[in-house]
Amino acid sequence: MSSSAYARASSFWPLSLLALTSVHCQQSNPPCDTSSGGSSAGAPAVVQPGAGTAGASPVVSAAGSTSAGAGGSPAAAGAAGSMPAEPRGPTPAANGVNFPFPQNRFSANCTYPNFRNSDVKAAYEKWKADTVTADGAAGFLRVKRANEPGDLEPNSTVSEGIAYGMLIAVYMGDQSLFDSLWKYEQQFLGKNGLMDWYILANGKDRGENGSGAASDADEDMAWALVMADKQWGGKGSLNDTYLNIAKHQIEQVYNTEIQDDKLLKPGDGWGGWSTVNPSYFAPSYYRVFAKVSGNDKWNQVLQTSYETLAKSLNSANGNTENGLVPAWCTSDGVPNPNVWMSGNAPTHYQYDSCRTPFRIGLDYCHFGETRAKDYVAKTSQFFANIGAKQMVDGYDLNGTPRPQYQGGQSAAFVGPAAVGAMSSATYQSFIQAGYDNVATMNLLVGGVYYDESWTVLSLLMMSGNFLDYTALSPM
Repeated sequence: MSSSAYARASSFWPLSLLALTSVHCQQSNPPCDTSSGGSSAGAPAVVQPGAGTAGASPVVSAAGSTSAGAGGSPAAAGAAGSMPAEPRGPTPAANGVNFPFPQNRFSANCTYPNFRNSDVKAAYEKWKADTVTADGAAGFLRVKRANEPGDLEPNSTVSEGIAYGMLIAVYMGDQSLFDSLWKYEQQFLGKNGLMDWYILANGKDRGENGSGAASDADEDMAWALVMADKQWGGKGSLNDTYLNIAKHQIEQVYNTEIQDDKLLKPGDGWGGWSTVNPSYFAPSYYRVFAKVSGNDKWNQVLQTSYETLAKSLNSANGNTENGLVPAWCTSDGVPNPNVWMSGNAPTHYQYDSCRTPFRIGLDYCHFGETRAKDYVAKTSQFFANIGAKQMVDGYDLNGTPRPQYQGGQSAAFVGPAAVGAMSSATYQSFIQAGYDNVATMNLLVGGVYYDESWTVLSLLMMSGNFLDYTALSPM
């Protein structure tokens, strides 16, 4: 759950209180296959460094990221000109790690900026130093909300943060961190075997109304566990194998957080057809979950995600062309502030919504889903027209700026927007500007924990390191 800023934090207090009557969908949704739009039968080819991509081929320079034209030719890197290139992956498997950082494997569907692996490493080390702690972690490690706007307790932990940490750890090859975060997570399971969303800094108590799981965190954990099986195999220091734990996590998400075999709910204790957060949709995950679990009904969840996303872009919302999804809406795309008992849930494009281009963009880069490309084409055009350095941390659905915090930018907005733009070489200059802006590690107006997490996740994707390991073989 997005919970670093007040608009995010306050969205989760009803989890243990809110009981909404689900409105059952009347439409039968077929499983997703190639007939439903997009090449969902398999992942696109992954090209190795130096090969051509659908857009510009990234260039790595020791002097920093450089701008490139449509053909990927770098401009001079600084006054001294081009500098020697950094080492680039794919790094061969070694010491029990199948996909050591960096991998730098590029989807033939997507365009990449000129990047430096050292930028990713520096962002990772800063995130780890600023947010990962053993304090209040019961002998393990947790991700703390170090310096966040909002009304949650300082230095508390949310399940979303553990999930982001597991994603980052598996792609950076940090097995000890990964295992320790999962062991912390296991101390705070709710009635359905999923982590309660809000834990106080003392590492003992749930925060106010902190019981109940958050489905965005739970699905990120499940994905990270699947990747851990491919990254390390076996079980590390855990009590069971990564694969068995992943299968159990996927099963619990499906059994308790999917409405009518079709719609992702916001948690295991609330939600339904009238209570939807589009930024939770992760269709690329659902393809892999179906294969790993053997449960083909995950394809219905994928299908419903795209149907709901499409419905949320309509003339009444004023977002038909810009792709700015509401934070909370019904499955018909009608903004719904009443998903909170206070009646003031956000319905504009804010600190939840900003993740949507990243999650949907993954499905085009990894699987060639044309509905994903069609969606991110809208957000990419909108944000490219604004410019990476001019983006604010909030917009009305019609595109009117609605910043939440003053005095800076948020990596959670800029990074995912740039990742979404990777779907087309048309946006090469915006992708590069977005990468360069995020790589400064200074876009923290939304809070240290949240924005540093999205700094690392965005840089991992833009450098060809946020991968579907189930479709790859070690070098």
